Amino acid sequence: MTFAAITTAGSEMADSKAAAHYIAEGCLVDGPLGRVGLELEAHCHDPSDPHRRPAWREIARVLERLPALPGGSRVTVEPGGAVELSGPPADGVVAAIDAMRGDQGVLRSAFADAGLGLVFLGADPLRLPKRINPGARYRAMEQFFASSRSGAAGAAMMTSTASIQVNLDAGPRAGWADRVRLAHALGPTMIAMAANSPMLRGEFTGWASTRQWVWGQMDSARCGPILGVSGDDPGTDWARYALKAPVMLVNSPDAVAVTHWVPFADWVDGRVLLGDRRPTIADLEYHLTTLFPPVRPRQWLEIRYLDSAPDVFWPALVFTLVTLLDDPVAAAVAAEAVEPVATAWDAAAQAGLRDRRLYAAANRCVAVAAELAPPELGGPMQRLVDAVERGRCPGDDFSDQVIRHGIAPTVARRAQGGL
Repeated sequence: MTFAAITTAGSEMADSKAAAHYIAEGCLVDGPLGRVGLELEAHCHDPSDPHRRPAWREIARVLERLPALPGGSRVTVEPGGAVELSGPPADGVVAAIDAMRGDQGVLRSAFADAGLGLVFLGADPLRLPKRINPGARYRAMEQFFASSRSGAAGAAMMTSTASIQVNLDAGPRAGWADRVRLAHALGPTMIAMAANSPMLRGEFTGWASTRQWVWGQMDSARCGPILGVSGDDPGTDWARYALKAPVMLVNSPDAVAVTHWVPFADWVDGRVLLGDRRPTIADLEYHLTTLFPPVRPRQWLEIRYLDSAPDVFWPALVFTLVTLLDDPVAAAVAAEAVEPVATAWDAAAQAGLRDRRLYAAANRCVAVAAELAPPELGGPMQRLVDAVERGRCPGDDFSDQVIRHGIAPTVARRAQGGL
């Protein structure tokens, strides 16, 4: 999702107070609600050999021949070869879904023509983690995680997970605190509804959302929720979070990993010099891109906690989440429904809708969203409502197919567009 960029500067920052002010003032933009941007990730597989990870050059060749996408999405490749579609902001959730569906169809056809396929799961169920993207940022990120206590989780996060990201306007300033609190509080319930990653490295993990489990193993200073004690001031919460988080990379000019723990506050206050200098505003902005909380303020709100899901589910999941945040009546119902499970991140990832409290919250939330769904989303919304009522998430369908047919045939079928 592309909004106006924050202006960068090359001079060194004075201290952590100046950095905190810059972060807090720029993290959200006052304005109306309405725009929606979507980002969808999918694992790239070879249907004839699902255990094989297609090489960087194979994927690059597909993208070199890719025609213009009708919805204007940008295509990028994640460290492990997952392919991401990043759509521009659209006027409303239905327009965003329609545009993404069109771009997804073109992308899927291009990969099929090359003998490859896209699998929409929250975690790669079959292959060991391996980076294929040669970019300097990802090489340095890999080195950073390898030197930390999050090494295995970092490798899996980079190369074996895929998500749906929903980007929304921050809305009017007076509503920011409630909006950010609700975006966080919805997390566990939406994770339980969207859970679609029951396997990793060829085995069932016992978690409905293994993707969320992986993220939960990461350093909470970089990947945990940003809310403070009260959540009354999102800008202050984000500034505090960002200054405490360790610096991952320094551009000198290429990305270089910081392999010892250096909170950004220590760098900007001069207690530690990285690259023999204090950070510039450009360094601060780059640092913010290396922080991965489930809800991230980027002038707009990035909501990052949904597993990647197949076509029969993702439009309804997206519509539900956006409606629960942007429609005032639905938001009020949702806030009450999810209050008992607002911090149940681990329960949502492990048990999903088998947790009775999450089951109750999910049914209330999806019911109110379904009442507001337009006719063109009637089919997907009814499928989601039915699944939630039965306590099933998208990953349950995948698990059933693996048990019936085996993991490699199931992945191959998904890569060819089947369910």
